[in-house]
Amino acid sequence: MKIFALIIFIVMYVLMTRFLNKRVWIVLAAAAVFLIAGVLPWRNIPTEINWNVLLMIGGTMILVDFFIASKMPNRIADILLNKSKNVMWVTIFMSLFSGVISAFIDNVATVLMVAPVGLAVCKKLKISPVPMILAIAVSSNLQGAATLVGDTTSIMLGAYAHMDFLDFFWMHGRPGIFFAVELGALVTVPIMMILFRKDRQPVHSDEKTEVEDKVPSVLLVGIVVALILASFIKNKPEITNGLICCTFAAIAVVHDLIRTRTKTQTLHAVKSVDFETLVLLAGLFIVIGGITEVGVIDDIASLIARVGGNNMFLLYTIIVWASVAFSAFIDNIPYVATMLPVLTGITAKLQIDPYLLYFGLLCGATLGGNLTPVGASANITAVGMLKKNGYEVGFKDFARIGIPFTLAAVMTGYLFIWFVWK
Repeated sequence: MKIFALIIFIVMYVLMTRFLNKRVWIVLAAAAVFLIAGVLPWRNIPTEINWNVLLMIGGTMILVDFFIASKMPNRIADILLNKSKNVMWVTIFMSLFSGVISAFIDNVATVLMVAPVGLAVCKKLKISPVPMILAIAVSSNLQGAATLVGDTTSIMLGAYAHMDFLDFFWMHGRPGIFFAVELGALVTVPIMMILFRKDRQPVHSDEKTEVEDKVPSVLLVGIVVALILASFIKNKPEITNGLICCTFAAIAVVHDLIRTRTKTQTLHAVKSVDFETLVLLAGLFIVIGGITEVGVIDDIASLIARVGGNNMFLLYTIIVWASVAFSAFIDNIPYVATMLPVLTGITAKLQIDPYLLYFGLLCGATLGGNLTPVGASANITAVGMLKKNGYEVGFKDFARIGIPFTLAAVMTGYLFIWFVWK
């Protein structure tokens, strides 16, 4: 059963790279095969699907539609264009902007908030939004590991290792993983200058867009604050963040109905929800749940432990770069959940501090999703947004940006963590 599941998983990814327009049906077919063949029991479907992520995406998409309709993205675009020398610097500023936000809230929510601004900028400049939106997505993934509240894997590590918010900045008298991630983010700036070196068209904006309604912007800021505050609540329900996003979306709907006394914008907001992306994610959750159920991820963890042996540098190197490779194709949440106790056992046996391996795992597993357009929920969301706007993104298009970003950021974090925590 394990070999069968692995073959189906590999075939699914090969077909997805070949037939991008059919990727939803390919994933659903793989999920159906897993369920019919018994790779994943039917009763496990409700628990394997990450409803929190789906609710966050759905709720934020509705609120973002009101945000776009308010013309606030256009106003921000005017400001960015006036502050930037050319298209290259607009893209860099947008990427760094999304990274800063992503250090404190979920990566998907970050993409949904920042990407409309990028789309507005590109529309004003009459250029393809693909490079800018992909840069926003990979940058949001990059900085998710910077703080305790930036990514699900960070939350998992914090709970498992009993780390608090400040431990990500300074711990046991040493700089924490925050600085490794931020150094990686800085290294991506020259990478972007190389990638977008031809985008030297001068930019400016003589317009000053008038914002029609500031409430959606206030609600988006409210989501950020609410998600940060919720991160400090212990033993909260797993769908807390999703419910927060849906609640703010509901407030936006009520506000719009009261303000306009029509259902026009509300109906448009509901229709704006990218159900194709939601279905794709749900299917992937089932497939990943299947290979986890039959023990593929457990085997990966055991293999890493055996190959690393007693050589600390070799073990650390394998953990970081194997995590990058695996996270490009599988959900990093079950992978990290499996690896944490494995690393604890290894470090206990070697009688060493576990934080070197913990931070190496988080660095590799979080950033590895940037290697492929389906390696992280934020990437899938960004590609889905581009498709809705008439732009298809292939694996090659994504790899042009994702691979240099990943290699530069991971290498920087890899070296920083080793020299600080060895």
